[in-house]
Amino acid sequence: MRLDGIEITWLGHAAFRFRLDDGVTLLIDPFLAGNPLCPPEEKLPHRADAIFVTHGHRDHLGDTASIARSAGATVFSIFEIKRWLMQQGLEDDQTVPLNKGGTVSAPGGVSATFVHAVHSSGIYSEEGTINGGAAGGWVLDFPWGPTVYHAGDTDVFGDMKLIGELWDPDIACLPIGGHFTMDPRSAAKAAGLLGVETVIPMHFGTFPVLAGRPDHLREHGGGTFQVQEMTVGAPEK
Repeated sequence: MRLDGIEITWLGHAAFRFRLDDGVTLLIDPFLAGNPLCPPEEKLPHRADAIFVTHGHRDHLGDTASIARSAGATVFSIFEIKRWLMQQGLEDDQTVPLNKGGTVSAPGGVSATFVHAVHSSGIYSEEGTINGGAAGGWVLDFPWGPTVYHAGDTDVFGDMKLIGELWDPDIACLPIGGHFTMDPRSAAKAAGLLGVETVIPMHFGTFPVLAGRPDHLREHGGGTFQVQEMTVGAPEK
């Protein structure tokens, strides 16, 4: 998907790449190496200037540490994940911690705000599950471009209406798979609360239990918003 100087590529599950015309590259939830939907050529990113993490589950935190080490990317996350990333060898100044409601300036002039989500956030390690802080979503406001809301893993919640009122997103990346997140029916309600014109469905089809599909979202949406169904690894025209 390309608009206003930004190339948006879905890398499968909840992973996305945003590439600006000047080459600045941002990743959200880079679950790539272990992601069965991610194309082989996309599993080792050649460039990443910033990584945004919604929460600590392995299918979202994913390859954040290894990509940040190899590409020198700055990682934006809740404070508890920052502490874990430093234990993985990242430098203090390479990790920017914040909490819900916090706004940071990111590469490419992007203004990024960490917002609420209804989900858990444990980090799996050899020592067991450790505290990953609170789960959230990201609102990315691109200069001279769209405002994108990536909901992370979440159920629908009433304060999505406030996210819509405060940031007026043009595009919402919403989970639709069900079981661990909201399903298409709830995602359609979320789109209505947000007031978005375009929804990119995510977090479906990766594993059999994630049974929701874009066609189900269209049915429940009733034409009140556009469903931008993306092909994994292909920046749609």
